[in-house]
Amino acid sequence: MLRASLSAQRYDVRTVNDPEEAVRVFEDWNPDLVITDLMMPGMSGVEICRAIRRQASIPILVLSVRDQEHTKVEALDAGADDYVTKPFSIQELLARVRAHLRRAPERVGDSAIQVGDFLVDPAAHSVAVAGRPVHLTPKEFDLLLLFARNAGKVLTHRVLLTAVWGAQSAQQPEYLRVFIGQLRKKLQGDAHKEYIQTEPWVGYRFLPEGAAA
Repeated sequence: MLRASLSAQRYDVRTVNDPEEAVRVFEDWNPDLVITDLMMPGMSGVEICRAIRRQASIPILVLSVRDQEHTKVEALDAGADDYVTKPFSIQELLARVRAHLRRAPERVGDSAIQVGDFLVDPAAHSVAVAGRPVHLTPKEFDLLLLFARNAGKVLTHRVLLTAVWGAQSAQQPEYLRVFIGQLRKKLQGDAHKEYIQTEPWVGYRFLPEGAAA
């Protein structure tokens, strides 16, 4: 069903039933986006996310009948960018695919942002903190870019969720907690600085020059 629906939208689609073969196809084909189920024989969808994320920063969408928060958090921690619970509308899935795929061309031509310790280049999809290159996944980069464009301002949970994941995710704060935690670790590195400050019950504030951790 997914292959037919995506192909009808003129996407070049390859489907694989064996998880380990899927990783090999990914390495040979170098796709722009991956959709994976969560529960499969052999490797799980979580393991596939980890395997792909070690090699690329492309968007990964996870599909699953499991709706528990800890399952979503595990998948997001493993490198997934989105989590869609079955049953789902094919139109919603297609909308999510479009949203993920159109981000890269939207960045082309964007000016690099130099603020505090940060150099964020949307066109090159690169980040440096005090001269140190930092590798971010697509969603982590989207979060940081939004923060960099609003340095010093408090961005609410709803604003962050809607801007990065879309309006359908505004009531899923577990997405945000996971990605903020990952982003904090990567940005801090070995420095004793805090760049993302929690505003309790409200949201987060980006401090580009850092505060003592």
